[in-house]
Parts: sequence; structure tokens; C-alpha cells
Amino acid sequence: MWCYDFVFDACANGQQLKCLTLVDEYTRECLAIDVAGSIRSRRVIDVLSRMISVHGAPRYIRSDNGPEFVSTALMKWALEQQIETAFIDPGKPWQNGTNESFNGKFRDECLAMEWFRNRIEARIVIEDWRIHYNEVRP
Repeated sequence: MWCYDFVFDACANGQQLKCLTLVDEYTRECLAIDVAGSIRSRRVIDVLSRMISVHGAPRYIRSDNGPEFVSTALMKWALEQQIETAFIDPGKPWQNGTNESFNGKFRDECLAMEWFRNRIEARIVIEDWRIHYNEVRP
């Protein structure tokens, strides 16, 4: 089972950051952190497709009921990939505990510690942190 959610931040130049975090619940590995100003369902599908090509498809994907995760395009794509969705109940983030825990570490250990001048720098620093999280930190 994979789980995913969004974390928000901002750059020093005022650009907004929206980070899609994707975590494997079994291994606790952070498969991806996609960083952009805006992430819609099509981009979520692109990230998931890339990760499936590397790791294989999960049986389930857990998320909240955000518009990017319940869109018709994403539901159709998941059905085609034979991936079942496991939505948490509204207002109960603890039902997505693995991702919420990861997002807390991501915020405390990366976002709160860094001062990004722009999105390009944010993408680079965040990817370096993700690799460190997966390969050095455990």
C-alpha cells in the first residue's frame, strides 16, 4: 500500500510550494516528493505512473478526499491500473498515519530548516533530503 498527501510551503521570493509526498507504507520509503506551485490530478497521475515503472504497482493507494485524489481522471487511471483506493474519513488524518508521520518529519527536518530562494532550489534541496531520508537516515 502506498499513501500520499500534500505539504505546503513558500519560497523567499513569494512563490508557493505544493509538495506531493508518496510513501510506501510497508517499507516506509519515500518514493517521491513532487514539488511545484500547483499540482492537479494529471500531475499526480504522472508521478504515480513514474513510480509504478520503477517499483511496480501497489494494490492500494491511501489518501484523503482532496479534489486531486478523487478526480474522475485519477479514478479512471487507478481502475485501469487495477489499483484500489483507500480513502480516509474526512477530518481523520490519523487514518493516514504513515503519510502524516512522514510529512511531519519532512516539515521539521527539511522545510523548517531550509530557506528556498525559488522553486528550482526547493526541488533540488528536497530531492537531496528525500535521498538522505531513504538511504542514510534509516
